[in-house]
Amino acid sequence: MDKTSTQKFDVRTLFLLLIIVSITMAVGMMFVKMSTTLVVMITLGIIVATISFLNTELALYILIISMLLGPQFAVGGAELVPGRGRAGVTLRFDDFLLIIIGLSWFFKTAIHKELGVFADTPLNRGIGYYFAICLISTLIGYIMGRVKGLTGIFFVLKYFEYFVVYFMAVNQLQEKKQIERFLFIILVVCFIVCLIAIYQIPSGVRVSAPFEGAEGEPNTLGGYLVFIMSIVLGLLLNYGTKKQKGYLWVLLFLIVIVLGATHSRSSWVSLVPMVLTLIHFNKNKAIIVIPLFFIVLLSPFIIPHNIKERAMYTVDQPAEEGQMVVGNIRLDTSTSARLGSWKIVLSSDFLKHPIIGYGITGYLFVDAQYPRVLAETGLIGLLVFIYLLRTIYKNARDTYRKTTDPFYKGLTLGYLAGFMAMLAHGIGANTFIIVRIMEPFWFLTAMVIMIPVLTPETLEEKE
Repeated sequence: MDKTSTQKFDVRTLFLLLIIVSITMAVGMMFVKMSTTLVVMITLGIIVATISFLNTELALYILIISMLLGPQFAVGGAELVPGRGRAGVTLRFDDFLLIIIGLSWFFKTAIHKELGVFADTPLNRGIGYYFAICLISTLIGYIMGRVKGLTGIFFVLKYFEYFVVYFMAVNQLQEKKQIERFLFIILVVCFIVCLIAIYQIPSGVRVSAPFEGAEGEPNTLGGYLVFIMSIVLGLLLNYGTKKQKGYLWVLLFLIVIVLGATHSRSSWVSLVPMVLTLIHFNKNKAIIVIPLFFIVLLSPFIIPHNIKERAMYTVDQPAEEGQMVVGNIRLDTSTSARLGSWKIVLSSDFLKHPIIGYGITGYLFVDAQYPRVLAETGLIGLLVFIYLLRTIYKNARDTYRKTTDPFYKGLTLGYLAGFMAMLAHGIGANTFIIVRIMEPFWFLTAMVIMIPVLTPETLEEKE
């Protein structure tokens, strides 16, 4: 019996070695004909795939780092990219990384079926409905000739990437320490991004995130910073030793400097609902209201002149063609263009395809989230999108009210404030489809959604 088992083992081992040798020889022959850059990329891909299969948590750390610190590449010329003024599909390093990690994760779950692919969470239905409507509207738009080429499908797949980030994080989170480690890496990445952005300030340009090319996307960086700032403030109000709070204050200080240097008015406006949310949910309101009162009082003296000038530019821009006049106020061309796109979508173009929309990328570029969703996916898509957002908010709010853990309370409070800020940011930007904002957003959403599962007192209430 033992002899037979040994023989079988030897045959299997020999067969496996032959496969490995064959693959190694084949890859070696291909590498000889490839450029050094391609060989390095393939090698890194194999390493990441191996890490992802053996240790998904480590792979997610790599993904978090690449979210803001990975380069991007412009491909094609199909549609205006969020935050930019020229057409093209933008692929990022983390797009490739996510594909590799995602495939390794799917392969791992196929072998270990007990792991599951999509964990059962309160957001599954909303995510499923929204992805389905985006896909259906885009396919119909492609058939009708409104969506050109495969651009729309690429964008739908990029939306799906965000949900993959969410489900991978949900499946991996099993204890509080993991959430703490992931959050620590997210904050460290933000710290590095701030240092790189501060290095850009002396050049006189509007600062943007790393590796965004010559033009950059200051509004994207601004939205990201407001969201992370919300998390930092939530933690400062509820959690941490003196040493931990000291680190958080340093990070908050850097975020404020960089946020000002982005000159992103949409991001500055989103600070208002963020602060109001913190005041509304935090029991000790005085700890926010009193410092805020003095900050507002001193703001004319402490806010740099260029930031005040940028804020007033909305109504002080010299007369130019394309400006919109509201009452006696003449708005700058950028604000006018956004308001104009809202007006065109709501008053005329939306009515041409009111149910299912034009399809993703089937309509003209609109630099505002809600009219874009309405134009591309119609009333059905907008209602499903609102349903998904409402479900996220409801679960985060309930989690904040139920949990008694200071860390969880700080995280959920910060998340709620950041969520409301992103809703406001979406009025003047495509916030919920911007990669550098949405990947951290969905990762943190997974953390918040998993808190009731990981919190003992919540589990006791269920029992």
